[in-house]
Amino acid sequence: MTDESYSPSWLAPSTQIPLAATISLPGSKSLNNRELILSALASEPTKLLDHLESRDSSLMIEALVRLGVKIDVSKNHLLVTPQPLSGPAKIDCGLAGTVMRFVPALAALATGQIDFDGDLAARKRPMKTTIDSLRALGVSVSGEGLPFSILGTGEVAGGEIEIDASASSQFVSGLLLVGAKFKTGLTVSHVGEHLPSMPHIDMTIDVLQKRGVGAKKTGPASWRVEPGEISGGEVRIEPDLSNAGPFLAAAMVAGGKVTIKNWPTATTQVGNDFDGILQQMGAKIERAGNDLVISGTGKITGIDIDLSTGGELTPVIAALAALAETPTTIRGVAHLRGHETDRLSALVNEINSIGGDATETKDGMIINPTTLRGGVWKTYEDHRMATAGAIIGLRVPGIEIEDVTVTSKTIPQFVSLWNQMLEGSS
Repeated sequence: MTDESYSPSWLAPSTQIPLAATISLPGSKSLNNRELILSALASEPTKLLDHLESRDSSLMIEALVRLGVKIDVSKNHLLVTPQPLSGPAKIDCGLAGTVMRFVPALAALATGQIDFDGDLAARKRPMKTTIDSLRALGVSVSGEGLPFSILGTGEVAGGEIEIDASASSQFVSGLLLVGAKFKTGLTVSHVGEHLPSMPHIDMTIDVLQKRGVGAKKTGPASWRVEPGEISGGEVRIEPDLSNAGPFLAAAMVAGGKVTIKNWPTATTQVGNDFDGILQQMGAKIERAGNDLVISGTGKITGIDIDLSTGGELTPVIAALAALAETPTTIRGVAHLRGHETDRLSALVNEINSIGGDATETKDGMIINPTTLRGGVWKTYEDHRMATAGAIIGLRVPGIEIEDVTVTSKTIPQFVSLWNQMLEGSS
């Protein structure tokens, strides 16, 4: 879903003029798709305000509609009216992790056969934990990864389950989001060595609690959701703070100031970590009323950082590191090899393809300062690869983003917002 009319290949604009821009961002994909799942299971209709319009959100809406949920879409809100869930249905996951990891557990509560598939690239993404988890809960699943099918009976007993969510915290969140509708609720314990993106599980617990569900963390890597009702009502979606990353980075690369409107004072979004991280890399960040304001000088300092809790921030940090004056080491992000693409390999390959000095490590990368040149920046069907290239292109003329339309996954307005940022600063 996109409201743009540009061609896939896009020459990233460069500038030597300090920025002076104010940006309003669309809603958080992570919150949007969690709230859609809860709205489908609620005991009353839910009005979602400031909802996200993107490919990932459209895929989630379509999945729920195919399962029988009534969703009325208007310009300013979604009205979700729960209905009995039933098949047969075919679910297109696209390349959306939230659809392929959240909807199967929901489908287990439906009656009939639900078939799941997605983009060709999606078939490479880890799905074993979701499938094994549902089987352990007594759900009939055929297949070992996309494509697969669920034969739902309309109910799941629930209970206690141990899973290895080392590849993605979404495996935990997908189960917790529907656990209140299991007969005995659900206790999930992670038994792997590493659990990435823990803040996303905190987000899941938070949205459950705000809907009146008894949900809590019960140990370092275990969570409990009590059986019970899920409330509807009115829910406002926060701006996507991870998608703020490229615009925040722009102020550091070009110099000047960028204001992000309506930055929440308290949030579970991992993008909030940009505040502290970018200050370590040379930015000045302050709050002005409801907004966040970042100032930069064009000078960027490298960083040694563990991003295990915020892996999705890696492309922005890597792009800044490629332009920094000192080396950067990023650690704790081995799980990025299972995202839309192998993000570690992709980032290293593209930085090096334009003259950079990047090396992949076991769980991250090392980026050393060097002089970059223009060239084609491949996007690997990954929205965050496209926006990383745009950041570098602000300083390095001739960066051609292979397919900028991949940003429609979470921020279809990216090109127009990027141009707005530059035009407002000239």
